[in-house]
Amino acid sequence: MNVRAALVVSAIFLASCASVPPQEPIELTDTAIDAKSGRVGVAMTPLPKIDTQFPGAGCLLCMATASAVNSALTAHTQKLPYEDLPQLKSAVADLLRKKGTEAVVIPDEIKIDGLADFATPGPNVARKDFSPLKEKYRVDKLVMIQINSIGIWRNYSAYIATSDPKAVLNGVGYMVNLNTNTYEWYLPVSITKSADGAWDEPPNFPGLTNAYFQALEIGKDRFLEPFSKTSTAAAGTR
Repeated sequence: MNVRAALVVSAIFLASCASVPPQEPIELTDTAIDAKSGRVGVAMTPLPKIDTQFPGAGCLLCMATASAVNSALTAHTQKLPYEDLPQLKSAVADLLRKKGTEAVVIPDEIKIDGLADFATPGPNVARKDFSPLKEKYRVDKLVMIQINSIGIWRNYSAYIATSDPKAVLNGVGYMVNLNTNTYEWYLPVSITKSADGAWDEPPNFPGLTNAYFQALEIGKDRFLEPFSKTSTAAAGTR
């Protein structure tokens, strides 16, 4: 991983965590996606680069040391494929259609940073203004699959590794009502998978590679699960 880029990302992440309270999870209900809910678009943000990260190696020299020690692992990780992760939005749309929802796959990647901030913050209100996408894509609601990081992480304390490397997939799934810019579903997804056996087997790292593909599958299932079941909130009203 690029050392300076890693430090910039870490600084931005820590600053955002300190200033913005996290959005609480919101369970998906059947009424949010029933036939009366209107046309639902399903989209994804651009997928991040598959890479290594070394949380805790905070200084420039620490990051340089961690990067050098794990150079073979980084070279291998950057060659790993996304598999069918880009098709996740199509899988979500298929599940919505099975529930009677009029679902459409948005072909474009949605760049969240390119959206304006929403003028009226509040509980369960999206911080970015998704409302212009209503007219652009002719949808009433938008399901977003946002993968924030994917690859292999190894924790550090300055120069010292404090864990074995682990496969990681982090992201969030959410649905925004484009009339109100409010969340009707919000699910943080954080998957960590260790190698079943030895991990330090260069150049192909079979144990970690297997863990990576397992993390992919578990992550995809986590995003799809809410759309393949009846929520308890909805069931309780029947």
